[in-house]
Amino acid sequence: MSKMPVNATRFVRKMRGGAQAHLLATDSQPKPPYFVTKFVGNPQHNRILVNEWIAGRLLAHLKIATPDLEIVSVGEEFLRSNEDVHFQFGTGRRPVEPGWHLGSRFPGNPDTDAVYDFLPDSLLGQVHNVADFRGALVFDKWVSNSDARQAIFFRRRIKDWIESAEAAPQQKGFIAHLIDNGYAFDGPHWEFADSPLQGVYMRPGVYAGVKSLDDFQPWLDWVRHFPESAIDAAYRDLPRRWLDGSEADLERLLERLMARRAKVEDLILATVKGRARSFPDWLG
Repeated sequence: MSKMPVNATRFVRKMRGGAQAHLLATDSQPKPPYFVTKFVGNPQHNRILVNEWIAGRLLAHLKIATPDLEIVSVGEEFLRSNEDVHFQFGTGRRPVEPGWHLGSRFPGNPDTDAVYDFLPDSLLGQVHNVADFRGALVFDKWVSNSDARQAIFFRRRIKDWIESAEAAPQQKGFIAHLIDNGYAFDGPHWEFADSPLQGVYMRPGVYAGVKSLDDFQPWLDWVRHFPESAIDAAYRDLPRRWLDGSEADLERLLERLMARRAKVEDLILATVKGRARSFPDWLG
């Protein structure tokens, strides 16, 4: 994440989903300059932006592959020149306000680089970082993600996207990015609703070989010892406009998040019991 926002330069297309995100080109360099942008004033709630920001920073600290986040500045001139940038409500429309919004980096050029939200089971085993789905389940239980786990897949040069990967410099393969974390903390409710049915990826193949809690390491230990300083840093960098005066509520939420670190193992066990079909190799 850069210290200054990147500037929107061109509308590319609208994205699916309740937040009505848009894919925008920006002046970001040198990485791909395209961002899936969720706006202040979106139909779900401004807290969705806050949740995405906090969750993205925590996922990165846990070394789980997720898109880079940036603040995307949308100016008045850009909005005048890009009339497709707006919210749609039935037959009516509402403008997006100029200012700072939440951008999630698109992995490549949308005109030339394929990105999939689904891979057949026969290809899931070829995803280089498929183990990140185990880490994501630990994360989703910790933050009470009330949505199903979402991911995208793309085939790229592995070292360009996962620096720590054990791969030859030019080796290509499928990479997963864990995305769409707006319903961490139960979305706009900012609660911890610990249902064992939530946060699980829809394809059991990503959990193949999971037999015990040991297979959720090192993420269980990393969450148990997660540093308060990393959460404080994410909070400090958060644009205050997104909070609408709810700073005290967010501070209380993050205090509760720290207090529940030791609870995650029990939440994982409850999920395995409640979603047994998702964990076919579990030994019990």
